Amino acid sequence: MLWGAALAVGAESFRRYDDRGQAMVVAITATQNLMNSFAQRAKSVNCRDITNTDFSSGFNLVKYILFKAVSCFNLAEKWAPEAIQSATEGLSREQISLPRPPISCASEVAQKMGASDKEMIMVAGFAGGLGLSGNACGALSAAIWMNTLAWCRKQTNSKLPYKNPNATNTLKAFYRATDFEILCHKIAGQCFKTIEDHVEFIKNGGCDKLIDDLSRTGDGSVS
Repeated sequence: MLWGAALAVGAESFRRYDDRGQAMVVAITATQNLMNSFAQRAKSVNCRDITNTDFSSGFNLVKYILFKAVSCFNLAEKWAPEAIQSATEGLSREQISLPRPPISCASEVAQKMGASDKEMIMVAGFAGGLGLSGNACGALSAAIWMNTLAWCRKQTNSKLPYKNPNATNTLKAFYRATDFEILCHKIAGQCFKTIEDHVEFIKNGGCDKLIDDLSRTGDGSVS
């Protein structure tokens, strides 16, 4: 839900603002709003906490779909109007000052993987673990999305993306680079309090190697 909502506000920010720097900052701000709204509704932003399910097990996945998935549908129904309101507020918030140049770790990965300007802005809110929240790595999120997008575009049949080898290989490369750590604040060694903090971190070489490693998964050769 959060990935989809973050991509949606990124797309809307791209549509609203001609200045790409402003669009990127607004996408991050709107994603922060979404994270706060979702956390208030669901009491957590982590899938496993909400579902109490380990989806790495095929058996658990099937069991969840058959017996418990309705709880996620109910959550989506309840959160949807709140998400729209929080996204609208974030997208409309005036940005008094913009870091120059604004940078998102997720957008950097997307750019290196050949993303369009729109796709770069769409993933901008993934920065710093989704809206600078320090949760699951935003650069990883961008790489998985870009690789899944490429994989889906190549499919000539109706294959579902759940068995997408590109996403699996991206995750393997990520785990090798981070020694199986997935949380942004642990990988970066800090929580980003402001967009400026995140910009300075990336400008000074923070996560450079990880960004490069993830961007190289785009050719499908990393396994």
